Amino acid sequence: MDEFSFIRSIKPEYYRQSSLIKGIDDDAAVFRPSGHDIVTAVDTMVEGVHFTRQTMAPEQIGYRVLAANISDLAAMGSTPAFFMVSITIPSDWSQEELERIYEGMKRLGDSYQMDLIGGDTVSGSELSISVTVIGMVHKGKARYRSTAKTGDVLFVTGTLGDSRAGLEWLLNPKGQASEDHTYLVQRHQSPVPRVAFASNLSHLERLTLNDVSDGIANEANEIAKASEVDLWIDSKALPFSEAIQKVFPGQYVDWGLSGGEDFELLGSVPEKDWSQVIEAAEQAGVTASKIGYVKTKEGPEPVVKVNKSGEWEILTSSGYTHLKEKGD
Repeated sequence: MDEFSFIRSIKPEYYRQSSLIKGIDDDAAVFRPSGHDIVTAVDTMVEGVHFTRQTMAPEQIGYRVLAANISDLAAMGSTPAFFMVSITIPSDWSQEELERIYEGMKRLGDSYQMDLIGGDTVSGSELSISVTVIGMVHKGKARYRSTAKTGDVLFVTGTLGDSRAGLEWLLNPKGQASEDHTYLVQRHQSPVPRVAFASNLSHLERLTLNDVSDGIANEANEIAKASEVDLWIDSKALPFSEAIQKVFPGQYVDWGLSGGEDFELLGSVPEKDWSQVIEAAEQAGVTASKIGYVKTKEGPEPVVKVNKSGEWEILTSSGYTHLKEKGD
């Protein structure tokens, strides 16, 4: 396989985005948006670090690395438009397997009308895929972590911990897989970015969003620090699927807080807008759960607190530490 024949094999037959002037076939792509701000993100997955052939088929690898990037765009309130792929190819991956990776990306990209407009291919010792996504948002409407304010409702979409649970089953299967196991594995291999949900809230004057890629323990702390506020989370309000509660009854709460890779959205809105969040979620076919509130920063540094069994604990980016106080 040579680089040029491979590029020809993955080149789109046509493009969807009207703002695109030049796609694949030159030194760089050219597009000309009108009336929008440009949002871009990049993510990399490396074999042996982020995936193995034991946990994912080639098309699932492609789907998932693009999904992770699209989720970042959703957190910015952006509509996906283009993506570029740089791939390092080891000798033990066949052209058929590589084309299946791109088929996985194409399947997901097609559902958002995204165009593949470029990238790079090189040889190396391990498979590595870097995807750059480009999205568009109406001028001044990008969503940031730094806009949460005291009194806001803190919410999260979907359910938490499922991806971590699915990975656990893939790495350590025990017995016959049930429908619950299959559901959790699907949540790990084929996450659904919450683009529609975020888009449905584009009319709100103020909306804070963060992509749940590293677990809400990390994402909540990012919002708290960026907005200079404290976040208070009620662990009993965290949303969990029936599947994770049945299959992993002893781990699901911790995985919900720190498991990561669910690619849900954690956010805050003024309480007066909470009903609109519920409506936007229903329209997008996803749930939105109120899990706490934004409060004024009490100490020198912003913190996230979680209520477990009547005691408030500091939730750090890597987990939580006991805080010797009770009540609110």
